[in-house]
Amino acid sequence: MNETKNLIKMLAEAIDSGRAAAFVTLISVGGSTPREAGAKMLVYSDGAIEGTIGGGAVEALVMKQALKCIEKGEGGKFVFQLKPDGNTGMICMGDMEVYIDVYKNPLKVLLLGGGHVALKVAEACRMAGYPYAVADDRKEFANAERFPQAAAIINEFPHKAVQAAAVDNDTYVVIMTRGHALDRECLEAAMKSGAAYIGMIGSAPKVREIFRLLGKKKLYPLKDTRVHSPIGLNLGGKTPGEIAVSVMAEIIKTHYAKDGRHMKVAQ
Repeated sequence: MNETKNLIKMLAEAIDSGRAAAFVTLISVGGSTPREAGAKMLVYSDGAIEGTIGGGAVEALVMKQALKCIEKGEGGKFVFQLKPDGNTGMICMGDMEVYIDVYKNPLKVLLLGGGHVALKVAEACRMAGYPYAVADDRKEFANAERFPQAAAIINEFPHKAVQAAAVDNDTYVVIMTRGHALDRECLEAAMKSGAAYIGMIGSAPKVREIFRLLGKKKLYPLKDTRVHSPIGLNLGGKTPGEIAVSVMAEIIKTHYAKDGRHMKVAQ
């Protein structure tokens, strides 16, 4: 019971931090198997595990299946046959049936820069239910008091935070630093990452100049479909809050691959 409570606590912590995980439960066994029904294991997206359903080769196979489920964002029931002619290559002469529950946020946001617009984007992330991290070398701008719901606060130059934040294909990067040079460095770092989306704030002339400079480094933002700059949908607002709504709307639209049209019924 204590083992289960600890795993549930760890799962809750993973969910709160935006860390994807799979909760594996051994739901039935037949014949000779390493553990009894009810055994549980937590598998994180990076391959780390907590708990056990028996160890050895079969646990490695279940972990591999759990990682596939995390990647797909969909769990289910799976049977592992521990027989010479089964699907595991094991000779325990039993069967194990597991259920894999996947806990994965649809996306996570990395805010590069902790200024006033980023603060409003963070609020929009909270309302949308998306975990976010914020990076700024200025501790007075990136701290737990200003961003109480942040999954992580990274007090590092924003462009260096791309690597520190372990950006992957579920990460939506929002570049809103305090200057053109930092924005350019962030865009360069983000384009070299596996980010799903890269948005950079700025006027059209500024954006064109940054794109030109990156071209000298053989990086071409206009050819990278992940890059959205100037960031956001053209909603017409100018205040930090309005810009944040525009940015979040673009992120959601991009994530779900929708066209952003009105949904009103035609008359």
